[in-house]
Amino acid sequence: MTPYEPSTLDPILYLTHRVPYPPDKGDRIRNYHLLRQLATRGRVWLGCLADEPIPAETMGKLNEFSEQVAIVPIGRLGRWVKAGVSLLSGRSLSEGLFSESQLRHVIRTWTARTRFRAAVASASSLAPYLRRDGLENVASIVDLVDVDSQKWLDFAAASQPPRRWLYRLEASRVRKLETELARWVRAVSVVSRAEADIYDSFAGPGAATVATNGVDLSYFHSIDRPTELACAFVGAMDYLPNIDGVLWFAREVWPVVRAKFPGAEFRIVGRKPTAAIEALKSILGVVVTGSVPDVRPFVTTASVVVAPLRLARGVQNKVLEALAMGKAVVATPPALAALGTEPGKHLLMATTSTEWIDAVSGLFANQERRRELGAAGRLYVEQHHHWEHCLAPLLQKIFNPLAGSM
Repeated sequence: MTPYEPSTLDPILYLTHRVPYPPDKGDRIRNYHLLRQLATRGRVWLGCLADEPIPAETMGKLNEFSEQVAIVPIGRLGRWVKAGVSLLSGRSLSEGLFSESQLRHVIRTWTARTRFRAAVASASSLAPYLRRDGLENVASIVDLVDVDSQKWLDFAAASQPPRRWLYRLEASRVRKLETELARWVRAVSVVSRAEADIYDSFAGPGAATVATNGVDLSYFHSIDRPTELACAFVGAMDYLPNIDGVLWFAREVWPVVRAKFPGAEFRIVGRKPTAAIEALKSILGVVVTGSVPDVRPFVTTASVVVAPLRLARGVQNKVLEALAMGKAVVATPPALAALGTEPGKHLLMATTSTEWIDAVSGLFANQERRRELGAAGRLYVEQHHHWEHCLAPLLQKIFNPLAGSM
């Protein structure tokens, strides 16, 4: 792919709260594919924040799609000090966590030399960057993806004090920021109609643009290999919704399934497993892999992929990827709320522990049913989750001046 023609395409500023490569977790996946799509239509100046070392391979890949790249490191201690100051000043913790003077300096340098057609931010916490340093009169777009204020409310409902109180406060501050966005940006985008309905409920009808997630259909595809009596979960294992769902499944569902199918495995595949996740190894058949270079072998050889998420928001990439690989999937209603899948046709849906036990056990015992669901799931993502098609509404807001202000 030729990303851009420097002499003919307009300059676009893209700010991301994490480096969008490798595309190995939710926000990085979406941001990477949006970067690729931006580069087919404009010249991209990419500004990123990073809280971990960046390998040369990553810089090389980002330079393929960008006119300029600036990766600004953020220190862990310093960012929490700034988060506390932000909270005390009446703003959200999130705004403080992603506030970095060096990134503002980069933006000032770029705007002094370049007149940007539009400026895009990957999260509400980056929105303050769009109102200063030469961007005051540049059309702004914020890709919320999910309504984070609702996420914090969900976290509060699932937590005990004092975390519950902190989550509620953060929800209130983020909701204020999200509401204000609708008054001055060109567009606010979210990943699903369900998220748009939440945003519109407090920001006004039609305030949100829906641009759902796609899946890399050439990377995630069915591989003809023998399957084992195993179910797999893929996700970052230091993220609360993943931790909560996996702990519940491993304790309430898996022991009964394992008793029915001795020798079966429950594979927990993902980076940074917490101590609570590591402790699940004491349960018969539970395997905790930690970070792996490629999740596909663990998924390909599993009979079933599970998404037992109880706190899910937005589109679950793990579900899309499993469907793209032609796997039989069992998921909770929250994990499917943003998708157009039909339970019983493309995958199975379960809520209670009994429903989960029946669903996983039934698939373990029925290879033909697994194949049937896998084929239907693959067809579904082929029809509905090409990245270019999914991001088209957002790209229109970025490049079409007739889209107007909200």
